Amino acid sequence: MTLSEKQQEFTRCVGRLIAFADSLGLGLTFGDAYAQAGHMVGSCHYSRLAVDFNLFIDGRYRPDSEAHRPLGEHWKALHPLARWGGDFKRNDGNHYSFEHEGRA
Repeated sequence: MTLSEKQQEFTRCVGRLIAFADSLGLGLTFGDAYAQAGHMVGSCHYSRLAVDFNLFIDGRYRPDSEAHRPLGEHWKALHPLARWGGDFKRNDGNHYSFEHEGRA
């Protein structure tokens, strides 16, 4: 799969995740969708294969990974390359990405 094909599939999955969040009554806004600086070296944000979402439940901002868990579990089920930051050693529950070149 080329990088462009992977980016297109990632984008389709992001759309499905947003629709799923909406079906649960959860609010999302974009955090980092494409990084030009400020992320760790090799971040999938630089390859346009990662997005951070701000989550709102009943109008309240919820940055904690546990609040993102239903979305994270759904995200991982959408595609074999899908990775959720809530599973990372350094917990990052608002991070949704596709694995690329051994990174998530």
